[in-house]
Amino acid sequence: MKIKKGDNVKVLSGNDKGKTGDTVKVLSGNDKGKTGEVLEVIPKTQKVVVKGVNIRKKHVKPRKQGEEGGIIPVECSIHSSKVNVVCPKCNKATRVGYLVEGDSKVRVCKKCGAKLK
Repeated sequence: MKIKKGDNVKVLSGNDKGKTGDTVKVLSGNDKGKTGEVLEVIPKTQKVVVKGVNIRKKHVKPRKQGEEGGIIPVECSIHSSKVNVVCPKCNKATRVGYLVEGDSKVRVCKKCGAKLK
Protein backbone atom coordinates (compact mmCIF):
# COMPACT_ATOMS: atom_id res chain seq x y z
CA MET A 1 0.00 0.00 0.00
CA LYS A 2 1.18 3.51 -0.78
CA ILE A 3 -0.46 5.07 2.30
CA LYS A 4 1.35 4.85 5.62
CA LYS A 5 0.51 5.59 9.25
CA GLY A 6 0.94 9.29 10.01
CA ASP A 7 0.20 10.49 6.46
CA ASN A 8 -2.17 13.40 5.95
CA VAL A 9 -4.87 12.22 3.53
CA LYS A 10 -7.94 13.69 1.79
CA VAL A 11 -11.22 11.78 1.38
CA LEU A 12 -12.22 11.60 -2.30
CA SER A 13 -15.57 9.81 -2.13
CA GLY A 14 -18.18 8.51 0.27
CA ASN A 15 -20.20 10.05 3.08
CA ASP A 16 -17.35 12.27 4.30
CA LYS A 17 -16.61 13.93 0.96
CA GLY A 18 -17.37 17.65 1.11
CA LYS A 19 -18.17 17.79 4.84
CA THR A 20 -16.39 20.05 7.27
CA GLY A 21 -15.60 18.83 10.75
CA ASP A 22 -14.31 20.35 13.98
CA THR A 23 -11.44 17.90 14.33
CA VAL A 24 -10.30 18.01 10.71
CA LYS A 25 -9.13 20.81 8.48
CA VAL A 26 -10.48 21.48 5.01
CA LEU A 27 -8.19 22.37 2.14
CA SER A 28 -8.53 25.84 0.67
CA GLY A 29 -9.79 26.51 -2.83
CA ASN A 30 -12.19 24.35 -4.76
CA ASP A 31 -10.97 21.16 -3.08
CA LYS A 32 -13.79 19.70 -1.05
CA GLY A 33 -13.43 16.79 1.29
CA LYS A 34 -12.24 16.01 4.76
CA THR A 35 -8.58 15.67 5.51
CA GLY A 36 -7.06 13.92 8.46
CA GLU A 37 -4.16 11.88 9.75
CA VAL A 38 -3.99 8.14 9.15
CA LEU A 39 -4.20 6.40 12.54
CA GLU A 40 -4.00 2.80 11.35
CA VAL A 41 -3.33 0.91 8.11
CA ILE A 42 -4.82 -2.55 7.51
CA PRO A 43 -2.99 -4.01 4.46
CA LYS A 44 -4.83 -7.35 4.48
CA THR A 45 -8.17 -5.67 3.64
CA GLN A 46 -6.62 -2.55 2.04
CA LYS A 47 -8.33 -0.23 4.52
CA VAL A 48 -7.21 2.78 6.56
CA VAL A 49 -8.52 4.47 9.70
CA VAL A 50 -8.46 8.28 9.41
CA LYS A 51 -8.86 10.67 12.36
CA GLY A 52 -12.26 12.40 12.29
CA VAL A 53 -13.55 10.46 9.26
CA ASN A 54 -16.26 7.76 9.12
CA ILE A 55 -17.40 8.31 12.73
CA ARG A 56 -19.82 5.69 14.04
CA LYS A 57 -21.55 5.36 17.42
CA LYS A 58 -20.54 2.37 19.54
CA HIS A 59 -22.73 1.21 22.43
CA VAL A 60 -20.48 0.15 25.31
CA LYS A 61 -21.61 -1.90 28.29
CA PRO A 62 -19.94 -1.38 31.66
CA ARG A 63 -17.60 -4.34 32.22
CA LYS A 64 -16.26 -3.63 35.72
CA GLN A 65 -18.01 -2.36 38.79
CA GLY A 66 -17.87 1.43 38.83
CA GLU A 67 -17.13 1.66 35.12
CA GLU A 68 -19.57 3.68 33.01
CA GLY A 69 -21.26 2.47 29.87
CA GLY A 70 -22.68 4.64 27.14
CA ILE A 71 -22.48 5.60 23.51
CA ILE A 72 -19.01 6.60 22.29
CA PRO A 73 -17.94 7.86 18.84
CA VAL A 74 -15.42 5.61 17.06
CA GLU A 75 -13.50 6.09 13.80
CA CYS A 76 -14.13 3.16 11.47
CA SER A 77 -12.01 2.06 8.54
CA ILE A 78 -12.53 3.14 4.92
CA HIS A 79 -11.06 1.68 1.76
CA SER A 80 -7.67 3.05 0.78
CA SER A 81 -8.85 3.81 -2.77
CA LYS A 82 -11.15 6.51 -1.37
CA VAL A 83 -8.27 8.60 -0.02
CA ASN A 84 -5.28 10.41 -1.52
CA VAL A 85 -2.12 11.59 0.23
CA VAL A 86 -1.85 15.38 0.67
CA CYS A 87 1.57 16.68 -0.36
CA PRO A 88 3.14 18.87 2.36
CA LYS A 89 4.87 21.08 -0.23
CA CYS A 90 2.10 21.87 -2.75
CA ASN A 91 -0.79 21.16 -0.30
CA LYS A 92 -2.76 19.19 -2.91
CA ALA A 93 -4.17 15.67 -2.88
CA THR A 94 -1.88 13.64 -5.09
CA ARG A 95 -0.94 10.16 -6.15
CA VAL A 96 2.21 8.60 -4.78
CA GLY A 97 5.17 7.68 -6.97
CA TYR A 98 8.44 5.98 -6.11
CA LEU A 99 12.03 6.99 -6.78
CA VAL A 100 14.99 4.68 -6.21
CA GLU A 101 17.95 6.43 -4.59
CA GLY A 102 20.86 4.07 -4.05
CA ASP A 103 19.58 1.19 -1.93
CA SER A 104 16.38 2.90 -0.74
CA LYS A 105 13.02 3.51 -2.36
CA VAL A 106 11.52 6.96 -1.62
CA ARG A 107 7.88 8.03 -1.98
CA VAL A 108 7.40 11.20 -4.07
CA CYS A 109 4.49 13.50 -5.01
CA LYS A 110 3.34 12.95 -8.62
CA LYS A 111 2.39 16.65 -9.03
CA CYS A 112 5.44 18.50 -7.75
CA GLY A 113 8.04 15.75 -7.23
CA ALA A 114 8.60 16.53 -3.51
CA LYS A 115 9.65 13.71 -1.22
CA LEU A 116 7.01 12.42 1.18
CA LYS A 117 8.00 11.37 4.69
